[in-house]
Amino acid sequence: MSIFNTSETDIATFFLIGIPGLESANIWVSIPICLMYIVAIMGNCTILIFIKMEPSLHEPMYYFLSMLAVSDLGLSFSSLPTMLRIFLFNAPRISPNACIAQEFFIHGFSAMESSVLLIIYASILTSTRVIKIGLVFSLKNVLLILPFPFTLKHLRYCKKNLLSHSFCLHQDVMKLACSDNKINVIYGLFVALTGILDITCIFMSYILILKAVLSIASQNERLKILNTCVSHIIAVLIFYVPIISLAVIYRFAKYRSPVVKILMADIFLLVPPLMNPTIYCVKNQKIRNLILVKLCQKYS
Repeated sequence: MSIFNTSETDIATFFLIGIPGLESANIWVSIPICLMYIVAIMGNCTILIFIKMEPSLHEPMYYFLSMLAVSDLGLSFSSLPTMLRIFLFNAPRISPNACIAQEFFIHGFSAMESSVLLIIYASILTSTRVIKIGLVFSLKNVLLILPFPFTLKHLRYCKKNLLSHSFCLHQDVMKLACSDNKINVIYGLFVALTGILDITCIFMSYILILKAVLSIASQNERLKILNTCVSHIIAVLIFYVPIISLAVIYRFAKYRSPVVKILMADIFLLVPPLMNPTIYCVKNQKIRNLILVKLCQKYS
């Protein structure tokens, strides 16, 4: 695909890409991608349905799991349209307005998931307070990400129109601008710092949790709490490792193979929504037992 990089005419269309070098195999690449989307959407919808329908799950911890499921569904549905268009229909075109809207939702739901991972252990709160905390963090994340589309709309795109992924990200779109994007760079750094603050708070909370666990006399209680912590740590790593790796690649490895950058971004959007239902719910005895009971009732 050619890039028109000499014209001073404003760009009317951006081009997304699949996996470089595998364009002829897009239809085969689409099969695992579609399966991952289907499993992620079904898994998170199942969580929401069970928590809504089962009164015994109307507790703070499960409200947080509902928020996490909504964030995962938002991430999946935000990237799904362009991923399917590229790999199934070989249609890489996207208008600047649609691209800016997509990056808003992707970054917004990513910020929400980061917040949920931060506050998910506040289960000592009442259900009403959990709902209020969820609404406050949702509003915070909307206000945090809201400047992104406005600052991108303020830029002029006139030379390059080829993006680096199968979906739109803020750091990717702003690099296509032929006007000054310093505001975007500075605000993007500020948003990244809020993510680092979330990671720091999660790390500090684990230090406090481990300190409290070591003071518990019962070995069974220690193992039970540590088992819960391991599940949460895995979810945190699955979410943050691709994000941090992608940020490092954008900052320090600009001229390396683009395939690494593309795969890391795809992992960031595809894997957490796929794995979180398994990590938090299949390992949760109450939800696991409810699923088994429903399945036994259905097939008995």
